[in-house]
Amino acid sequence: MYWDAVHVKPLSDHRLYVEIKDGRKGIFDVKPYLNFGVFKELQDPHYFNRVGIVYGAVTWPHEQDIAPETLLDELVPFAV
Repeated sequence: MYWDAVHVKPLSDHRLYVEIKDGRKGIFDVKPYLNFGVFKELQDPHYFNRVGIVYGAVTWPHEQDIAPETLLDELVPFAV
């Protein structure tokens, strides 16, 4: 789909650099989610850095993921 993530890179301060299939690029801040449910595990920087993409979704090994609509709504455009 056009909203699939095609590249994700962990950044400092619990942020992600994300590239979307439709060409959008930006920064997604995960900090607002770190104190809730399954996302608490992402507080560990080593685990946070294990982020990847599965079927176009930004995910972590223990099945945490960012819903595509949330990712797109909160993605701050990346300025070069």
